[in-house]
Amino acid sequence: MERFFKLKELGTNVRTEIMAGLTTFMTMAYILAVNPNTLSAFGSGATGGEWYPIFLATALAAGIFTIAMGIFVNFPVALAPGMGLNAYFASVILSSSATGKPITFEIALTAVFISGIIFILLTVTKVRQMLLTAVPDSLKHAITVGIGLFITIIGLKNSGLLTVGVEALNDIPKGKFTDVAFFETVFHMGSLESPSVQLALIGLALIAILMVLRVKGAILFGILGTTLIGILLGADYVPTTINTGTTPWIPDLTQLQFMNFDWEGVFRAGIISIVATFTFVELFDTFGTLVGTANRAGIMKNKVEGEKRVGKAMMVDAIAVSGGAMLGTSTTTAYIESSAGIAEGGRSGLTAVSTGVLFLAALFLAPVVSLIPGSATAAALIVVGLLMMQSVKEIDFQDYAIAIPSFLTIVFMPFTYNIANGISFGIVSYVVLAAAANLLGKGKHKIHWLMWVLAVLVIARYAFIGSQG
Repeated sequence: MERFFKLKELGTNVRTEIMAGLTTFMTMAYILAVNPNTLSAFGSGATGGEWYPIFLATALAAGIFTIAMGIFVNFPVALAPGMGLNAYFASVILSSSATGKPITFEIALTAVFISGIIFILLTVTKVRQMLLTAVPDSLKHAITVGIGLFITIIGLKNSGLLTVGVEALNDIPKGKFTDVAFFETVFHMGSLESPSVQLALIGLALIAILMVLRVKGAILFGILGTTLIGILLGADYVPTTINTGTTPWIPDLTQLQFMNFDWEGVFRAGIISIVATFTFVELFDTFGTLVGTANRAGIMKNKVEGEKRVGKAMMVDAIAVSGGAMLGTSTTTAYIESSAGIAEGGRSGLTAVSTGVLFLAALFLAPVVSLIPGSATAAALIVVGLLMMQSVKEIDFQDYAIAIPSFLTIVFMPFTYNIANGISFGIVSYVVLAAAANLLGKGKHKIHWLMWVLAVLVIARYAFIGSQG
């Protein structure tokens, strides 16, 4: 084992690596509850997904591809269905339609699978690696911040702390529009008398306190504590009837919805922009995570070797996207929470293998995970948004050619309820403003040729598909 994972060469040992793997698992195990709750939020009807099959897919995808990352790349990074993209998958895609017909769970999974194939092609052709230098660092951090705010809004809505209403305007414009009803979307505070809102607030407070006390696995322990409090209070909204198989503690893999695709529906639904969104977000999110964790693990000290390992990690990540969709879950991607295990001394793939084995072992815990209410996972979403917001300090707000695109990236994601909009406006505005600054001698901003290509593609997307496509 020491020879296979080069432990001595990396300055680590078996015990340290296993403990680092356990730490990584504890910090990201919340996804076992959050992902099934998020993707099944629309119920098990025509457009929704079933809780237990999604739980199986989540644990299997995290376990299989995290182990693959450890064995084939010797990289201490874990993978699981990504936060942000799962919220986008459930709350935006499953409630949207390009042809008047709802986009089903099967169609959305097919879109994820297609985006994974695109990732593989982009990785083989080294385009993903090019993004490491093409996209300005501030814009990368802005994407992370914007997704964090997007996740926070999802958490606030799911908890009931935030409600979205449509109200008629009092002053209807006169003239030719007098027969037209005008409305505006209004955000309201949810009812604090609601038991589910109260439980969400308890969960938020509990997770926050644990984080202040620097307890490892604060989010996971906060979710479990909130669930226990809900049960003790006799909360009737804590789920108790989820079907986890004939023998509850033994994984019922027959319920796994393997290759649950709808190819005919994909072409009928016209989801080019949805595939583009998955592709864009995963491209930016993954290389930021991989490079960040590689730096923390000291892998990038040798730049040539470090970039080679990051390139291999990108290939595993790309395969995981399509592989996760085949198992029945949204985009599977590298997790920034892996940095917790790295902080504990994890330096090799043995850390990832240890984490992956624990995810596979979690398949036997479905009866426990199924008791976790939406209020508890909603509180976790809000806190995850906070963690992603920390990247805002890395943005250069003194340089307006960078600050304005970063700001537009951040605000367009939550306020238009669309991650792709934020990335699109950020890319186009950066190219335009940086080019203008360079032309007028007000700055020396490097604009990679790939950024010009992306800007043209974004403009073409809105011109030919539209803002709702």
